[in-house]
Amino acid sequence: MNILIVDDVHPILMERLEEQGYAADYQPNIQPKQIMKKIGDYEAMVIRSKMRVGPDLINQATKLKVIARMGSGMENIDVDLAHSRGIVCVNSPEGNKDAVGEHALGLLLAAINRIPAANNQVKQGIWNREANRGTELKGKTVGIIGYGNTGSAFAEKLRGLEVNILAYDKYKFDYAGQEVRESTMEELYDETDILSLHVPLTRETKHLVNHAFISRFRKPLTLINTSRGGVVNTQDLVGNLHKGKIPAAALDVLEYESSSFEALHQADNLPRHFKELANMEQVILSPHVAGWTHESYRKLSEITAIKMLRHLSHT
Repeated sequence: MNILIVDDVHPILMERLEEQGYAADYQPNIQPKQIMKKIGDYEAMVIRSKMRVGPDLINQATKLKVIARMGSGMENIDVDLAHSRGIVCVNSPEGNKDAVGEHALGLLLAAINRIPAANNQVKQGIWNREANRGTELKGKTVGIIGYGNTGSAFAEKLRGLEVNILAYDKYKFDYAGQEVRESTMEELYDETDILSLHVPLTRETKHLVNHAFISRFRKPLTLINTSRGGVVNTQDLVGNLHKGKIPAAALDVLEYESSSFEALHQADNLPRHFKELANMEQVILSPHVAGWTHESYRKLSEITAIKMLRHLSHT
C-alpha cells in the first residue's frame, strides 16, 4: 500500500509506516500539479498546511483511503466530500498541544510585561523603567474560548499563577475542574481581563473577534491568538488597540497567511491595517510557530502514524 507524504515531517513517520510494510513516498517539495498527476496511485496521503485537498484532488484520488493532516486544523481539507467517498480524515492535535499552551503563556507574559518593547529600547540605549511597568497576572481572570487540546493545555500552564480561569466551548460540556470554571459567553464578557483563542477556523468562527464582539467585554481586554488568523478581524483589532479597549495583543497567526504572507511582504503589498498593527509597541507577533517546537515535530509525526495505521489496517 502506497502513501504519499507531501510536506515536511519527522523521519519517525516514515519509519513507523515502513515497519508495518507500507511504502512511504516522501516528497516534501512536490508541486500541486504533480500531486494531481500521481494521486491516483496512492491509498493514503499526509499533508500539513501548504496545500488544499479539495474536489479536484479528491476526484483524482480513486484509491485513497486515508488523508492525514499533521497538526490540528482541517480547514484545508474538504472533509465532507472525502467522507462521502469513503475516505477517512485524521489529524494530530494532541502532538502539539503542550507547545501551543506554553507559547500562549509566553506571549501573555511578554505582552503584559512589555518585554519585547523594553528589550528593543534597552538595545537602543533607552532606559525607561516607568514606561515599561508591567502588570501582574495574580488575581486576573483569563477567558479561554475553545476547550479542546490546546485550550485545556493552556489552562494547565496557567495553574499555579493564581488566576481565575473561565472556559467556554460551544461543543463541549462537563469539563470543568478544580481550577477551571465552565462558563457562558456572558460570563466571559463580564469578567475577562485576558482572552485566549483556541478554536478552528470555520464559517462560524471567521472574524469572530470583531468590533461588536470586543465591545461586549466590560473591561479592557488583552488578546492572545494561537489558533487561526482568520478568527480575528485585523481592522477591528487595530481600531480597538488605538482606543485602548485592547491594551495589548499577542498573535501567533495572521489572517493574511493564506495569501502568502512572505510574498505580500516582499512586494510591499501588505494591507494597511497589518502595517499599523506591526508598528504598535503593545502588539507582539510570531510566525505561526506556537505548535512547532523540536519536541512537537516528532510527537506530531508519531501520533499521525498511529492514527493512520489504525485505519489502514482495516482497509
